[in-house]
Amino acid sequence: MLKKVLPAALAASVLAGATATSVQAAEISANVALTSDYRFRGISQSDESIALQGGFDLGFDNGIYVGTWGSSVDFDSADGFDGSLELDYYVGWGMDIGENSAIDVGYLYYDYPGDDGDEGDYQELYGSFSFHDFTVGMAYSDDYYGETDTFFYYYADYSLGLGETFTLDFHVGFNDLDEDGGFLSNEEDSYTDYSVALSASWLTADFSVAYVGTTLDEKDVFDTDWGEDTVVFTISKSM
Repeated sequence: MLKKVLPAALAASVLAGATATSVQAAEISANVALTSDYRFRGISQSDESIALQGGFDLGFDNGIYVGTWGSSVDFDSADGFDGSLELDYYVGWGMDIGENSAIDVGYLYYDYPGDDGDEGDYQELYGSFSFHDFTVGMAYSDDYYGETDTFFYYYADYSLGLGETFTLDFHVGFNDLDEDGGFLSNEEDSYTDYSVALSASWLTADFSVAYVGTTLDEKDVFDTDWGEDTVVFTISKSM
């Protein structure tokens, strides 16, 4: 219970401070998406099936933001992780620090309300630095998914505009788990994920096709294809 109360209390505290100085400057945004496979850090969270996703954000002129995001999930092959929903809660601060650079730091809590117990729930601290079209960042969890102890995530992104319509995005990330095995089988304690995505906007919606993969084999992820290379199609709408 304490794990679930802390993020809510933190968000409420930060939100109270933000609204005290920026009530008139608050901006609400929302998003919804349908994807052919919900891949998180390269691993399927929806049993390689379609997932419905969406979220809300409240942002302020001083850079503080609070939000929530959710997705349908399916961990059919993993005992004890039998919920069908992931809900994320986050609070952070982002700001431009020059004409072409920006920073972003925050706290994020992952909640799986339908699971047996709260072994799947975990929290992260994250931070990133962007310069022109490059972004580097990291995330840290003191007790990662499936109670697998300390976890570090390091990543780099590059976004390339192709005219006024298309964008090509490159991503590579390194997942470092402190505990051998963890939620992975075959005693793996680290892996790399990567993706290349082409996106475009059309008729007020955003469309993307991405090639997503990891360095994991079938035997490494519950004897499934969840970490195998695949193509993911997504349609999304921001409001």
